[in-house]
Amino acid sequence: MKIKSLIFGLSLLCVVVNAQTKVLDPVEYVNPLMGTQSVHSLSNGNTYPAIARPWGMNFWTPQTGKMGDGWIYTYTAEKIRGFKQTHQPSPWMNDYGQFSIMPVTGKLVFKEEERASWFSHKAETVKPYYYSVYLADYDVTTEITTTERAAHFQITFPENEQSSIVIDAFDKGSYIKIIPSENKIIGYTTRNSGGVPANFKNYFVLLFDKSFSSNYTWKDTVLEKDKLESLANHAGAVVRFKTKKGEKINVRVASSFISVEQAELNLKTELGNASFEKTVAESKEEWNKVLGKIKVEGGSDEQFKTFYSCLYRTACFPQKQYEIDSKGKIVHYSPYNGKVLPGYMYAGTGFWDTFRALYPLLNLVYPSINKEMQEGLINDYKEGGFLPEWSSPGFRNVMVGNNSASVVSDAYIKGLRGYDINKLYEALLHGANNEGAMDAVGRTGVSYYNTLGYVPYDVKINENAARTLEYAYDDFAIWKLAKALNRPKKEISLFEKRMMNYKNLYNPEMGLMSGRNKDGSFPANFNPFKWGDAFTEGNSWHYSWSVFHDVQGLVDLMGGEKKFTAKLDAVFTTPPVFDDSYYGSVIHEIREMQIMNMGQYAHGNQPIQHMIYLYNYAGQPWKTQYWSREVMNRLYKPTADGYCGDEDNGQTSAWYVFSAMGFYPVCPATEEYVLGAPLFKKVTLQLENGKEVIINAPNNSGDNKYVQELKWNNETYTKNYINHFDVLKGAELNFDMISTPNLARGTSASSYPYSYSTSK
Repeated sequence: MKIKSLIFGLSLLCVVVNAQTKVLDPVEYVNPLMGTQSVHSLSNGNTYPAIARPWGMNFWTPQTGKMGDGWIYTYTAEKIRGFKQTHQPSPWMNDYGQFSIMPVTGKLVFKEEERASWFSHKAETVKPYYYSVYLADYDVTTEITTTERAAHFQITFPENEQSSIVIDAFDKGSYIKIIPSENKIIGYTTRNSGGVPANFKNYFVLLFDKSFSSNYTWKDTVLEKDKLESLANHAGAVVRFKTKKGEKINVRVASSFISVEQAELNLKTELGNASFEKTVAESKEEWNKVLGKIKVEGGSDEQFKTFYSCLYRTACFPQKQYEIDSKGKIVHYSPYNGKVLPGYMYAGTGFWDTFRALYPLLNLVYPSINKEMQEGLINDYKEGGFLPEWSSPGFRNVMVGNNSASVVSDAYIKGLRGYDINKLYEALLHGANNEGAMDAVGRTGVSYYNTLGYVPYDVKINENAARTLEYAYDDFAIWKLAKALNRPKKEISLFEKRMMNYKNLYNPEMGLMSGRNKDGSFPANFNPFKWGDAFTEGNSWHYSWSVFHDVQGLVDLMGGEKKFTAKLDAVFTTPPVFDDSYYGSVIHEIREMQIMNMGQYAHGNQPIQHMIYLYNYAGQPWKTQYWSREVMNRLYKPTADGYCGDEDNGQTSAWYVFSAMGFYPVCPATEEYVLGAPLFKKVTLQLENGKEVIINAPNNSGDNKYVQELKWNNETYTKNYINHFDVLKGAELNFDMISTPNLARGTSASSYPYSYSTSK
């Protein structure tokens, strides 16, 4: 009852807070179910409710999907099969380091289909720091709270002679051992989806506060009474209890990628003998500390919920992959060479997605966390020979680009220090000039790119135009870092030249980017509506804007500002037609574009998400203000179907967080954020250096979405961008919001954000 009373009290606080249009307890506005109503054919986020600490090593979630199904939890499911430890960054990547716990009563059932219980969202409470659900088939309530590497279960049973807790170590090779004298179970699970060495294991330990009346283990489908140990393809255990009505059994559980002993140390260090209520309170406090870095006021209840649900997602991935040993040293199991080594490690993100806004958000709001991540990247490189473009937990062969260059450069350009940047620069040089052991490591097609200036369309390298455009931007990021590090002039000049390779794909006949043949010709009858093929999960209408570093150069290619803005307008007015022949069927990203009623604009995937802000580079900033508000209002809701495509490890959420504050990092590895218009009447950003940025827009409303005037510290500000280092000094930005566009503000070239072509 204590926890239920706490949740009820917090709900009352939210009501009071909403009446004041001010958020005092941000974690109470988070809906971890946002995005969970998703299926293979249509993603509304493809998320699951992560009960966790910010960037924690282990997440826990109710499991409605079958073992091995990437769709761990779907909102429309009727039954829960267990409560699962997970490290899954995306259903498409699937999971590793996974096992589950499930309470049952009566007949002893252990197979996942047989043990599954009906549940209702009406009897479910979901917070980042606390989860509770009533399992109807067993008259059992399960509550969960977590630390970074451990979890505390509080399970309330009915009166029953045959109450049980099932521990499922999953298939693909697992081990379990019951130690009745210590009320303990230990074991390991090896199930993974790739990206791990042959010796990969996730070791776990469970401590119960009640003795077992009987115990069982199983091998695959065979249950054996009083057998205390099982090593099998699929091992598991069941411990039984006699319970009174309302009796609570506490289970403390932790895991480690290093050893059972380390798992026990993680349990002792992080949970010890703390009460369930104490751990709930500590987790809630930690989430409020992280989410409270950005305070919003003067919005609707729905807007508050959407904002903090998005901010919560930005603080989930990548996950900490490191542990603290018995000497207090930071150590990690390497997913690259299988050794236990000193230092930080993070895993569970794809830079193709997250370089765009997630990492810039970390650099602005949570730089100390990204400093750890940068140190982890150094270890990735030392142990794996390349930087990972997708880590889960080691190298995964998916997506394109060499966008680790952006992640590394943006951190340093934005002022992060105290780690070996020269080693990271060495890693960037290596990745930019070599192919890896798989397509998604290093640069596939690098020899063509470095000689021709593009990856050809007709040399059997898929998604070649996307690779070229991303390599060119990545070369810009390396160029920026090379200059900051005072590298040799010849080296700097090389990347300065290569970053202009985007021009080689501009097809003047189409007025868009396209593939290009090895002989220099453009393919005949190239279809700009064709998804995939030359592009990655998009078409030419989406990828043609991927010139983050030289928008003015793109404006010039398209024939000037009028033609450029007309082409931007056409993204929204062109019907959502598509050619899916490359895939052979309609992939979910296509369907998500088609149904949103925004023409060719495909916000559900990453390549075009910055495009709305490009009006600022061509004298029409009011269109950015209009469309950013439209996207926030129409494509985000704090509900199970709340996203408009895959959320992708914080990227699509970071877009909302930035846009709601009124600016966006169009070009990471520069010092600038491009202006839109704030969503709330007031935003207070608390920086790690102790400074505050206050963004006031008192006249903001549904109609007042346009900026009449902006003042920076009471001085009229005419630029279409703001500078990161000016922000770090602390500032007060006052937006005068009106209902009609100001067609004069931000229209001169002197107001435009950074482009390489105008910076020389």
